Amino acid sequence: MKTIVITGSTRGIGFGLADAFLSLGCNVTISGRSGERVEKALKDLAAKYPPERVFGQACDVTQFDQVQALWEASQKRFGRVDIWINNAGLANNSMEFWKVPPEQARQVLETNLLGACYGAKVALEGMLAQGYGSIYNMEGMGSDGHKHAGLTLYGTSKYGLRCLTDSLALEVKDTPVIVGALRPGMVATDMLTEEYKDRPEEWERLKRIFNILAERVETVAPWLARQILQNRNNGVRIQYTTRIKMIGKFLVAPFRKRDLFA
Repeated sequence: MKTIVITGSTRGIGFGLADAFLSLGCNVTISGRSGERVEKALKDLAAKYPPERVFGQACDVTQFDQVQALWEASQKRFGRVDIWINNAGLANNSMEFWKVPPEQARQVLETNLLGACYGAKVALEGMLAQGYGSIYNMEGMGSDGHKHAGLTLYGTSKYGLRCLTDSLALEVKDTPVIVGALRPGMVATDMLTEEYKDRPEEWERLKRIFNILAERVETVAPWLARQILQNRNNGVRIQYTTRIKMIGKFLVAPFRKRDLFA
């Protein structure tokens, strides 16, 4: 029975992954900055799965001591950590880079990049000591090198995350640990919709495209979970949305009406 730790997993794709891994018989540790949200997510998951297979702990990934404590608590609860997923992330409001408030810039960079660095360091040290394990970083818009006006800060953090993933894969190639990346594509989560909460007209204009390109969490998360459990290759990039899939979505869009945000 595999044990998985997922940062930022009280909602969105992180919570979806937790649910998917539990459905596949794994032990799962969830985490988030808010202890209240962790407790609610635990309650929801424990209502569906054996409570002894679900554990949760509040963790701000920008605080190294809290990330270390998350590893230690998970290992104490389940005896091992097979897979660690750096999923915690923040998006900045879409705007010109020079208009992003300094505090928001700090939060995005520290959460998306420094938090993943802390998670990778803690997990690598623990997995090298136990003699096995896998680490996955959740990539996103910008990690493939594409640029989007208004999301320079977020894209920069994700491009840096790609460098972290590829560099760590090189460093661990002669060890029993593997490092990889996850690319879920566009997923209908709060992170996507919250960006436009103060711009309803722009949201209505873009929602049509999002309904073509995006997928539901309950579609993407189980697929990712199965791929993660099956993977044995270091340096892999597990990608749900491929170019061929995107072309296919546009081709069938006139015949398939969807409202993922109803």
